[in-house]
Amino acid sequence: MRTQPVLYTKRLILRPQQLTDIPELVRWAGDFEVADTALNIPHPYNDEAAIQWINYSLESWKNQQQAVFAIEFKYKPGLIGVIGLASIDYRHRNAEMGYWLGVPFWGQGLATEAAARILAFAFEGLDLDRVYAQYFVRNPASGRILEKIGMQQEGRLRSHVRQWGKPEDLILCGILRTEWLKNGQGRGEG
Repeated sequence: MRTQPVLYTKRLILRPQQLTDIPELVRWAGDFEVADTALNIPHPYNDEAAIQWINYSLESWKNQQQAVFAIEFKYKPGLIGVIGLASIDYRHRNAEMGYWLGVPFWGQGLATEAAARILAFAFEGLDLDRVYAQYFVRNPASGRILEKIGMQQEGRLRSHVRQWGKPEDLILCGILRTEWLKNGQGRGEG
C-alpha cells in the first residue's frame, strides 16, 4: 500500500493525521458549533474520541476505504480542521467528501481551497469518476463551498438523518470528473 500523500494549496497543507493532532482536534471538533453541523462528530469531544478517530482514519487509508487529511496553514503548523474522502468505492469509482474547520477559521475561503484540492486528488490521484457530498439544509454555508468547487445540487433527502435526536434534511451534491475537467481542473492546487 502506498503512503498517504501530503497535498498543498496556496495557503494550506493537507496531510495525514497524527496523534500529535489530539489537542487541536479536541479543541476545534469539541466546539458545539462544529459538531452541530457535522453528522459524525460527537459532543462533547474528548481525547479518547480523537485517538479513536485518528487510528480509524489511518487504518482506513491502509484499507483503501478513506483518505482523511488534517488541514493546517503552510507557515503555521497545527490542525485547524479535517477534510477527506470517505466510502471510497473503486469498483464504481466514487467517494463522499466531508470536511470541517474550527470556528475561528470560518469565512476565509479555507474550506473551499481545501475542498478544491481534494477534488484534484480524487480525480487525478485516485482516478475516481464522481465525488459527492451532503450537508444539512440548515447549513447553507457548506452548500456555498460545494457550489464554488463546481458541485451541483442533485437532490434533497428528507428526514434522512437524526442530529441531537431530531430529523434533518440533507442536500446531496455531486460532481463528475468530466465536469471538473470542463470547468478548470486543478483549481485547488498551488
